[in-house]
Amino acid sequence: MSIELILILLFVLGYIGIIFEHKLGFDKAAAALITGVGLWTLLVFNGDSTEITQAFSHDILPEIAGILLFLLGAMTIVEIIDQYEGFHVIASKITTTNKRTLIWIIAWLAFFLSAVLDNLTTAIVMMSLLKKLIDDKEERMLFAGIVIIAANAGGAWSPMGDITTTMLWIKGQITALSIMKEIFLASAVCLLVPLIVITFRIKGNIPTKTDDEDYQNPLWVRTTILCVGLGALVFVPIFKTITHLPPFMGMLFGVGVLWLIADLINKGKDDLSKKEISVYSALSKIDIPSILFFFGILAAVGALEKAGILHHLAIALDKTIGNHDIIIYCIGLLSAVIDNVPLVAASQAMYTFPTDDHLWHFVAYCAGTGGSILIIGSAAGVAVMGLEKINFIWYAKKIGWLAFIGYTAGALVSYAESVL
Repeated sequence: MSIELILILLFVLGYIGIIFEHKLGFDKAAAALITGVGLWTLLVFNGDSTEITQAFSHDILPEIAGILLFLLGAMTIVEIIDQYEGFHVIASKITTTNKRTLIWIIAWLAFFLSAVLDNLTTAIVMMSLLKKLIDDKEERMLFAGIVIIAANAGGAWSPMGDITTTMLWIKGQITALSIMKEIFLASAVCLLVPLIVITFRIKGNIPTKTDDEDYQNPLWVRTTILCVGLGALVFVPIFKTITHLPPFMGMLFGVGVLWLIADLINKGKDDLSKKEISVYSALSKIDIPSILFFFGILAAVGALEKAGILHHLAIALDKTIGNHDIIIYCIGLLSAVIDNVPLVAASQAMYTFPTDDHLWHFVAYCAGTGGSILIIGSAAGVAVMGLEKINFIWYAKKIGWLAFIGYTAGALVSYAESVL
């Protein structure tokens, strides 16, 4: 058996462990870590160990570390805002109790917010907001599924909204105004179709929490922390554009600013009060297992990329199918199973189309939205999975098919636009 087949087999076994974590009785983070480290170990024992370890240390690890630090910073900011009840400021503005109206407000809020921030941060922010609005876990998971679709759809049409769109933008294969003009309608349809369907599946009212009497912080504190926190998130792409430093640097700078302001607000309070609402308390609430899970998944995908398996897969698709639109559509479907970053990287290496060609726009759309079909197919999905403890099978049954029809509808719109 070749090393490629062994690597694929181990990845599949790890993937099965992630899917059936509850039935097998272990955490998905454990399966992801074993898979990620195991794949790199096999590569070391079956190749040039020096070259492979250098590739991991110099290429893969910095990329993973940057993503994890970005995630850690985003989670910290969200936890600080949540600790100071900042999301209550937004929640108090949403006064509707009708489920259908609420899900439309939440969906489009996530859609446009993810274009300004990114789909991962948006998912984290929206889940914190949902916890303020909805008590029932089953209802909240349904809304969370729409948030994943909305965050990924909103991120696809903006050069700052999704990492794969950013990759295409940085490499000069798309321009900011062009991607926004060409993909916005397809992305909107990608959300609109499942949103219409789910509207007919829900009914009734949800009590909203807008009463100030239970708040521990005055309105000016809640508003200040919310504005500074969201401002720090919005500042990240601006910081990257100005300095060209990695995004996590801007995110950690934002953490530092918010931390400083929080300490100044707490100045003069007794030690017990400070401890209850300190940044240390927010850090203690960070979902570390989800971060470790992220590391394992990214390491595993990096190993498959290093072994050339993903590149060979993309070439095989090109030879067997031929039609570029169908190939990119299939790549989008694959991104629900395999991380979209190496898939897009392989596409960038395969094709030499000019800037703002339809193919690059279609790659941005498909890679950005196809991951919504499975909950582990996108950073937003993985984050929500960890925050809300959503079961893989539940998502596939309740949300996955909705994401698929939305993805396909948006792809048809993008294709029609290119023909017309």
